[in-house]
Amino acid sequence: MPPFAQAILAWYERNARRLPWRGHPDPYAVWLSEIMLQQTRVETVIPYFHNWLKKFPTLASLAAAPQQAALAAWEGLGYYSRARNFQRAAQIIVSDYAGQIPKTAEELIRLPGIGRYTAAAIASIAFGQDIATLDGNLKRIFARVFDVTDPIDTPAGEKKLWQLAENHLPPGRAGDYNQALMDLGASVCLPRSPLCPQCPLESLCEARAFGLQAERPVRTPKKPVPQKYKLAAVLLSQGKTLLNQRPANGLLGGLWEFPAAEVTSDSAEACAAALQTAYRLKVTPRTRLPAIRHAYSHFTLTETPWRCDLLCLPPDSPLQWIPLADLPAYPMGKVDRAIANQLTAT
Repeated sequence: MPPFAQAILAWYERNARRLPWRGHPDPYAVWLSEIMLQQTRVETVIPYFHNWLKKFPTLASLAAAPQQAALAAWEGLGYYSRARNFQRAAQIIVSDYAGQIPKTAEELIRLPGIGRYTAAAIASIAFGQDIATLDGNLKRIFARVFDVTDPIDTPAGEKKLWQLAENHLPPGRAGDYNQALMDLGASVCLPRSPLCPQCPLESLCEARAFGLQAERPVRTPKKPVPQKYKLAAVLLSQGKTLLNQRPANGLLGGLWEFPAAEVTSDSAEACAAALQTAYRLKVTPRTRLPAIRHAYSHFTLTETPWRCDLLCLPPDSPLQWIPLADLPAYPMGKVDRAIANQLTAT
């Protein structure tokens, strides 16, 4: 066994995190955890993981559920395409695989929402397959230990890191090896101020030897994050408010929102004009409500809700009147949920 793997496995035996999906007998739970952990911290995922399994305890129950139920259970976790793809993959497994989750990475990667990392993680952890994986934590560890100077977000850098992960894989221990590295990256080999004296790989780490651990991994320079501005219409009538359901695919697909449009000016006139263009909705804006700011993965959004009077709603409009009391049952993104909370709090 390579010294790298020996050191990380010995450390893992003493320091493994206790997580609800570890040692779980159902591969569905392992798969669920890997999907939820994409771009999301462990402490955020844990309550969602428990709640999801209460609502959808089996893969078959998820496959049979309405999409709105899945999105509602996912609300607040973000990156909603994960929930849509997870449910679609469950439906494919029920229809094409007799309800049995594929055991190999080659088969898993064909399912919606499963890339190379996730396929390898599920195959190694849930099914004991001898396959290495590579996420952000693992990239950082390998880049430091082996002083990789290629940017990790380039094809050349990623290829080198995958090769390192595979070269040091201990046969028969892939699941523990991959999870040990995940834990090390989350608790010791931190992005900033790594705890090198506590690291089982300190004596092997080339970046540590050269004093370069703060400069690894190397990344390509980031572009400035775009800023977007939207205005939303809050329309009330007889205890109801007007909502729009977003298209099934794309950002926040399938979720509900207040009618909104991107603008360059935060004014009543801009609000009225933008809503008429976007929805053929004629309104008179009355009161500006507190703006809501939210950072998405590729842009930041500032959305200002306006209390409006309705002048004209086209008869074929897709907008729907929803009782205020029912808003908690309609899955929304964080911005629209904040607007809904403003309404129900008053």
